[in-house]
Amino acid sequence: MLKRYFIEVEYLGTPFCGFQIQHQSKTVQGELNRALEIRLKEKLETVTSSRTDTGVHARQNFLHFDYSGHLPDSLIYNLNAMLPAEIVVKRIFEVAPNAHCRFDATRRTYRYVVSRKKTAFLHQRSYYYPFQLNPEILQSCAQACIGTKDFTSFSKRQTDVKHFQCTIFESKWVMENDLLIYTVEANRFLRGMVRALVGTMLQSGRGKMDLISFEKILAQKDCTLADFSPPGCGLYLEKVHYPDSLFELK
Repeated sequence: MLKRYFIEVEYLGTPFCGFQIQHQSKTVQGELNRALEIRLKEKLETVTSSRTDTGVHARQNFLHFDYSGHLPDSLIYNLNAMLPAEIVVKRIFEVAPNAHCRFDATRRTYRYVVSRKKTAFLHQRSYYYPFQLNPEILQSCAQACIGTKDFTSFSKRQTDVKHFQCTIFESKWVMENDLLIYTVEANRFLRGMVRALVGTMLQSGRGKMDLISFEKILAQKDCTLADFSPPGCGLYLEKVHYPDSLFELK
């Protein structure tokens, strides 16, 4: 009988062409599938909760797969021995047969890390941005995003979604030593949305626009007005949220 399992992973996205499997490209999901198939000696299809872009990192992401055999006790150890150093399997656990790591997720939390000083230790793990910023304007723009709104202006054009409405529960900037960190939690995210929000807010923080201008960009539903330039290296999928009942076997 097939059983469904969730895999919790973390990874640095630097050497990968994104998360999702791509033909002849090195991806996080591709490396995980390869390791699973070698260890379990069976071709498996994994489904992911969040398809992060090239260079984007994750402190927590999930996949699920179905398997009829017995999972060896050493599976996590074996997988981590085979996987690149940038990918770590943290947990594998059985869930209800109808549990779905993507569709059952209720919220996701992302962080974007901006480095205010050049440092070798955060190269490809943050966005070096040395310009003078107004923290009050940044915070005001972040607060303007909270609620249920149409985020068409902050979505890339080539995206397969039925609508652009998202509900943002948390949106804030915090200064931690020389790092400026944006945290955003929502029920769903559009393609390129976090980076576009960050880039446009940073333009506001530099004095190139005010809060009213930022709110107008949000209202106009025109992605040509937003700034999508922040690189993927500063973005982290921090947490995928699920209802507690998901982990109760039926």
